[in-house]
Amino acid sequence: RSYIVRGLGNAESFQSCSHGAGRTMSRSEAKRRFTLADHAAATEGVECRKDQGVIDETPAAYKDIDAVMAAQRDLVAVEHTLKQVVCVKG
Repeated sequence: RSYIVRGLGNAESFQSCSHGAGRTMSRSEAKRRFTLADHAAATEGVECRKDQGVIDETPAAYKDIDAVMAAQRDLVAVEHTLKQVVCVKG
């Protein structure tokens, strides 16, 4: 899930907000922890690479986006919620 948001101009945050969920673990930890099967299951229905070269990008290596968005309610207003259908990593 992704969001299109409108900034609320909060001066205490320098009129800024998170630009993504952020990682919960390093890339090397994700490569150790997750298998190709884990990644394939997590990205089912999304057109993306499903090979060893992208295990570090598996969704479980990132924070929960809904929790991140809830934590910045005073910074942004959600205008649209998007469903991911494709992911490109060069």
